Amino acid sequence: MNKIVSKARLSDEVFRIEIEAPHIARERKAGQFVIVQTDVEWGERVPLTIADADPHRGTISLIFQTVGVSTHKLAELNAGDSIEAVLGPLGNPTHIERFGRAVCVGGGIGVAPMFPIAQALKKAGNHLTVIIGARTNSLIILEDEMRALADELIVVTDDGSRGRKALVTEPLKEACQSVTPPDIVVTIGPPVMMKFCAETTRPFAVKTLASLNTIMIDGTGMCGGCRVSIGGKTKFVCVDGPEFDAHLVDWDGMLLRLGAYKGIENAAHKALHEDGKCRLDAMAEAAKSDAAKSGGAI
Repeated sequence: MNKIVSKARLSDEVFRIEIEAPHIARERKAGQFVIVQTDVEWGERVPLTIADADPHRGTISLIFQTVGVSTHKLAELNAGDSIEAVLGPLGNPTHIERFGRAVCVGGGIGVAPMFPIAQALKKAGNHLTVIIGARTNSLIILEDEMRALADELIVVTDDGSRGRKALVTEPLKEACQSVTPPDIVVTIGPPVMMKFCAETTRPFAVKTLASLNTIMIDGTGMCGGCRVSIGGKTKFVCVDGPEFDAHLVDWDGMLLRLGAYKGIENAAHKALHEDGKCRLDAMAEAAKSDAAKSGGAI
């Protein structure tokens, strides 16, 4: 059990929780994640990147968006409550060195896992440009924290309600075309956004890393749910990633796999809003049955 020390609402759908996890706080490195389970009996395992850690207090901070049943259940917990299971740190940490000029591109909730990577890149002596984007102003997160950290911060929104009206790929392309182009780009966000970031940097031969957030169950490579094709080879996000060369990712294949459980997710989400917890339990049983029939992977 991991006690929630504090909770804050960053936007309508985004929350930050600080939880007690002494071992993870000591061992975690930028880019690594945990798997959270609010109900060990049937609850879905949710991979969440560690946004921050305090080894002295023995706590880690997680930022998440309420997009499904499990994250809604997590959002219902408050300071003083406990999370039943937190497993980690998992995944390979981000390779950090003094590259020269680094550009970090975060979209939506992807800004949260980008924060510790941006911190580490800046600490290593890189000139740091951060581009953060969202659909609208209310979904922009960690702007002040990124502004205090970066040499240059660019904020964009789809509707122009904050910062520049643009997609994140527009200032990214401008950076690549400048007289001082980046030596490395790191992108985290919706898969479609990361795909187009990769296509933006490809003509300029700029090294580009993408942190993938896929379907994940056990976090140890056994279930196969997180498998992706990287340069024509099968890799597992939980043990080989989560970061990969963005120019080698089979984005279309990954997007197809991410939609495989959409029907179950939509039904569970509908039950959450219509009939409350009794229907949620029924949906959990249906999800377990479906997973058993499919062997736990697709």
